Amino acid sequence: MSQFKLPPKEKKPQYVKNQFEGIAEAYDQFNDWNSFFLHRHWKKKLVSKALDMRPDSKRVLDLCCGTGDIARYFSIVSPQTKIWGIDFSPGMLSYAQKKCQGRENILLEIGDAMDLKQVQSHSQDIVSMGFGLRNVADIDKCLGEVFRVLKPGGIFVNLDVGKVRIPWIRTFADFYFFKIVPKLGYMIFGSKNEMFDYLPQSSLTYPDQATLLLQIQKIGFQETGFENFVFGNVALHYAKKPFTLQREGKNLEN
Repeated sequence: MSQFKLPPKEKKPQYVKNQFEGIAEAYDQFNDWNSFFLHRHWKKKLVSKALDMRPDSKRVLDLCCGTGDIARYFSIVSPQTKIWGIDFSPGMLSYAQKKCQGRENILLEIGDAMDLKQVQSHSQDIVSMGFGLRNVADIDKCLGEVFRVLKPGGIFVNLDVGKVRIPWIRTFADFYFFKIVPKLGYMIFGSKNEMFDYLPQSSLTYPDQATLLLQIQKIGFQETGFENFVFGNVALHYAKKPFTLQREGKNLEN
């Protein structure tokens, strides 16, 4: 394991923002290499799952949108849908702007996934996150914001790292993730950057698939589940906001 130390919770947002700014230009290439291009397939699966669960979607909010892969996939598959991508890194958004250029149904904007001041309650059909939830300082706070902004019957889909349960596969996966992936990052970027150590280390404090599912359910989501990819190295969680919001004491319709 690396000697790298994760930042304390209160310093995590600014740390992550600064580090993502530093690797924005290499981020897409890094993802291609370290996932053997599979991240593209997983993101397309996220989009497909969300639209299968909510085929009449008119508004999609893509949180921690990064360089815009998921927003762009939503735009291609569902051109009638308005996609709103939010990220707190101007550097990442600059690359998203280039990737999504010409797609008039995509709006990209600076914002904080834990404090979505610019998003009205009960306004979004789908909220998606791709490899962003483990980077927030408070997962429950972020999930609470996701729940708030979704319409009743709205869908949350989240793609991120998972935990492998089969021991011998987990040993191999950990070696690759903690030893090989950082070296790939340094090779691509051309110099040492702490983010390439942070990315695997952040998985240590991120909940496993079942624990995250419970967190999602405790927020108030229903019809929850997850799908594993590559033996659980990556997981796609999905959930629906109920039509009857008991904790708000009212019944909201579409």
